[in-house]
Amino acid sequence: DVQLQAYGGGLVQAGGYLRLSCVASGFTFDDYAIAWFRQAPGKGREGISCISNYDGSRWSADSVKGRFTISSDNGKNTVYLQMRSLRPEDTGVYYCVAQNGNCPLVAPYDYWGRGTLVTVSS
Repeated sequence: DVQLQAYGGGLVQAGGYLRLSCVASGFTFDDYAIAWFRQAPGKGREGISCISNYDGSRWSADSVKGRFTISSDNGKNTVYLQMRSLRPEDTGVYYCVAQNGNCPLVAPYDYWGRGTLVTVSS
C-alpha cells in the first residue's frame, strides 16, 4: 500500500522554527517528486514547495521563499520541510503529495498523505 505520512506539526510562536517530515512507502521514491501543500483555515489548498527525486528540480511559492527549505533523504524515503521565521499566516494543515516526474506538480496528483497541523501564534 502507498503511504505518505507527515510528521512534525505543532504550536510555535511567530518567528519560530519547525521541521516537517514526510515519510513515503509503497512506490519507487526515486521516480517521484514530493511536494508540500497547506490548507489554511477557511481557504483552499495551496502548493508551497516541491522537490523531485527524479531529476532534482525544485519549486517554491513566493510566500515561503527565503524562509522554507525543502530537502530529500533518498535513503530514508523522507522529504523534509524546514520552516523558519514562521508567521501566523503560515498556520494550516500541511500535506505531502507525490507525483511521478518533476516539479512543480501538475494536477491530478498521484498520492496524497495525511496532514499535520501547524499553528503559529502571534
